[in-house]
Amino acid sequence: MTEAGRHRRGLFSLLAIAAMFVVGGAARAQTNDSGDLSFELVDPKVLRVCADPRNMPFSNEKGEGFENKLAQLFAEKLQKTLDYVYFPQATGFVRMTLGAHRCDVIMGFPQGDDLVQGTNPYYRTTYALVAKAGSGLEDVDTLEDARLKGKHIGIIAGTPPATNMAIAGLMGDAKPYPLMIDTRFDNSAKAMIDDLAAGTIDAGVLWGPMAGFYAKQAGASLHVTPLVKETTGPKLVYRIGMGVRPADQNWKRQLNKLIQENQGEINKILIDFGVPLLDESDRPLGAETAKKTP
Repeated sequence: MTEAGRHRRGLFSLLAIAAMFVVGGAARAQTNDSGDLSFELVDPKVLRVCADPRNMPFSNEKGEGFENKLAQLFAEKLQKTLDYVYFPQATGFVRMTLGAHRCDVIMGFPQGDDLVQGTNPYYRTTYALVAKAGSGLEDVDTLEDARLKGKHIGIIAGTPPATNMAIAGLMGDAKPYPLMIDTRFDNSAKAMIDDLAAGTIDAGVLWGPMAGFYAKQAGASLHVTPLVKETTGPKLVYRIGMGVRPADQNWKRQLNKLIQENQGEINKILIDFGVPLLDESDRPLGAETAKKTP
């Protein structure tokens, strides 16, 4: 998977699904000009979502994640019943779900990742620094900040900000947490936040939705600051949309229309989960501002 997708834990295999999409997509595209979604969807009466069964705050089998809530919103707007195909978001996720025509949409996918056809993005966020209130690190918005020197900082190994930390000379004192885990037993993001609360580390760097969610669960003593001022290393800000099959043009257009018409409700769900939303100028979107976003 591209760097944009590493925060979602999975490493999808592009080569494994490319041939299938080329052959299957071409065949389906020939019947796709009428606008009839029955040619594109597994079942036109059902919103069938591809999701991870244990990947909070995004999704779980209990329907507690924000992508579950977004799927519920979309199902209501489309007047469809909602159903899921659950598969761990690791190697083979796209191939075994969307690519196998078992489901019709992945609710969160980074823009620019060519494993799927992306819809218009419905939120923009970034990696974030989580620190205790009163630590003097609450307003650090770049890993190049001198206040981080000598600090014990948690980082998920193999994610884009690990490179930024290395460039800034912060890895010598860093505490790495594993990227690839068995989520039945482990949760690297929660482990990092627990260590921060216990004082084992001075700060933690997490993908924004995870940072906001787990910091919110830990209580008001933790502060989440979006990392929006990096001048070196990989980009840390990403646009997130939904993923559909390459041939499903009408379905993509319908989802784009839903995103445009329901952006305010989408933002509310995201903010309720603590997702640090950004506008196109990297300014944070608060609850009131987000309501006005078209």
